[in-house]
Amino acid sequence: MTTKIQWHGHSNFQISEDGVNIIVDPFFPTDVAAWKRIAPPDLVLVTHDHSDHVGSAVEICRLTGAMLGCVVGTAEPLLKRGLPQSQVLNGIGFNIGGTVSFRNTQITMTQAFHSSDSGVPVGYIVKMPSGFTWYHAGDTGIFASMEILGKLYPIDTALLPMGGVFTMEARQAALACSLLQAKSVIPMHWGTFPVLSQNTDRFREELTLLCPDCRFIALKPGECDYFLPPPYDGSKMLIL
Repeated sequence: MTTKIQWHGHSNFQISEDGVNIIVDPFFPTDVAAWKRIAPPDLVLVTHDHSDHVGSAVEICRLTGAMLGCVVGTAEPLLKRGLPQSQVLNGIGFNIGGTVSFRNTQITMTQAFHSSDSGVPVGYIVKMPSGFTWYHAGDTGIFASMEILGKLYPIDTALLPMGGVFTMEARQAALACSLLQAKSVIPMHWGTFPVLSQNTDRFREELTLLCPDCRFIALKPGECDYFLPPPYDGSKMLIL
């Protein structure tokens, strides 16, 4: 079973296998209506309530019937925006350290160090039906217990912010890969706004120094990478 990871820009990733299609932080930087042209997700995950992460989450769920996963506390403002409570995982959301199941997929909520007007910012470690495991860190600075996450979960691919100012910058993100023992990494949260890093060159350089065994995958918005089930065995990038 092949896992497809597609980057829609900023922190917006769509990860799918046969039978499950997940989108995280569905903010489309250049076209707010772009969500209408993607493969409809079964599950939407939101890391925190900032507008460049919630994006079109409520609209997607209402149109497609997708479930939404978020931390307890962040669900409430989304319900007020029209999200049906029946479409919230666990009814009210879940919390850091907790794991919920969805279509043979295990979703574990992790801490993140950032800000949020409701609930708290989080990340997700997701084990797909094939066993392929990915980590979306959300908006965060580096934190020492990433090492614990790396010991607990075999992270095939880490999706890490590296744009600086609001999140980790390149050197921190590269060290995070080492702590997480990630087999590969796809950078995110860069290039969207002028204040952020505009390319991934320094991240690539720092990764070579701090975590040389981690495979660097540079995607442009709209590009995909395909992964074979564990044990990790490379991938083939395809531009759609």
